[in-house]
Amino acid sequence: MSSAHTNDRQLEEAVMTQPMPCILIVDDELEMRQLLRELLEEEGYQVEVASDGQDAIDRMGHRDFPVVLTDLRMKGMGGLGLLEHVVRAHPETNLVMMTAFGTVESAVEAMKQGAFDYLTKPIKTDELLLTIKKALSEALLRQEVQQLRQHVTREYSFDQILGKSKPMKEIFDLIRRVADSQTNILITGESGTGKELVAKAIHFNSQRRGAPFVPVNCAAIPELLLESELFGHVRGAFTDAKTDKRGLFEEAQGGTLFLDEISEMPMMLQAKLLRAVQEREIRRVGATKSLSMNVRLIAATNVKLAEEVKAKRFREDLFYRLNVIEIRLPPLRDRREDIPLLVHGLLHKSLSAQEKQVEGVMESAMARLMDYAWPGNVRELENVIERAATLTQGNKITLDDLPSGIREITGEGQIIEDAAEHVMSLEELEHAYIRRVLEKMGGNKYQTAHVLGIDRKTLYRKLSEMEAKA
Repeated sequence: MSSAHTNDRQLEEAVMTQPMPCILIVDDELEMRQLLRELLEEEGYQVEVASDGQDAIDRMGHRDFPVVLTDLRMKGMGGLGLLEHVVRAHPETNLVMMTAFGTVESAVEAMKQGAFDYLTKPIKTDELLLTIKKALSEALLRQEVQQLRQHVTREYSFDQILGKSKPMKEIFDLIRRVADSQTNILITGESGTGKELVAKAIHFNSQRRGAPFVPVNCAAIPELLLESELFGHVRGAFTDAKTDKRGLFEEAQGGTLFLDEISEMPMMLQAKLLRAVQEREIRRVGATKSLSMNVRLIAATNVKLAEEVKAKRFREDLFYRLNVIEIRLPPLRDRREDIPLLVHGLLHKSLSAQEKQVEGVMESAMARLMDYAWPGNVRELENVIERAATLTQGNKITLDDLPSGIREITGEGQIIEDAAEHVMSLEELEHAYIRRVLEKMGGNKYQTAHVLGIDRKTLYRKLSEMEAKA
């Protein structure tokens, strides 16, 4: 079956799966309005009628019409005046113009100004129904694309990156400031901290949101294939190159190319990437001409690229080209106050997928989640919450629903483990323990002082010292 027939069938299915929307008929002749209304209502459409362009505009102010069928010449405001309003105020609506045979040129001009199609009088029933079906199908698909785009924008809006800690607030502020710039960005952080989510937030909150976001994991593609994947190739460039192929740079034209695990890119390809970044053009493998590129680059890595540069495993010039602005994502253990918020969001996401009723997390289980070091960061937390939501038999996740490695750890032991890992001083360890107890006491300084075995004046003094050193 040809692609054209396939598309027609998909358009028809799109209409059939939707409740019949309302068509607006605009004509200054009462008999014509009634005739057209009866024809469309027999096909199952809802129909409203208007006597001229102004009447139609008034009705469109109170209801959405995916398709408007209007006469060209009418008393009062005619079809062209109505078309101008529809194009400006209702771009999601398809307008079909009806015209007498002698004014076809005017109808063609109307199409140039934004009309979907035109029909000549006397109207043929089959032609009318086919045109309405096509106009409606396109309008519904355009509406679906718009809804999907809005969903994606919400999905990767700033409030979907959960966090209220000071490090995350600083990152949100930085993302907002760089989103609409053309500057290359390097996102760094341990595995599982959400580097791709931040890259998507930058893209979908920028002026490039309507163009593609193309992610590529440089470590997941074999070295021999990576060049062709990124830059494309021409027919005959190598043995298996049967046809020309667009690379990911071309797929991302006008949008964003996200290069994850950039440190794994071979040195030979780093030189070619550097040229693409500097010259804003690429050359397909085997090609003799370059192609101009309008692509924003966001790179990410979980290693320290500066050390890779010193070790001669990453080009210094490319490092500085990519690292114009660095967004460093903190590990989850350094923003523990975000864990309850993350748990709530991840639990809601997991339950939506499972269609299961779980109200929340028991305090003992939340305390243990707060104590754990999370070497796998948010990705590990997401897996743990999904597992717990699946296994729990009650209306709340309990300690027994958590993996044994998390159940068996204690808060005090975790603080000492973190202190040893970061080579903390005794003063830093004391401050970390005070913060932990204060957090567990819900910010109540009287109870915190009681648990610590000190008076409130001593606690206030230590908190002031901690604030001064923050």
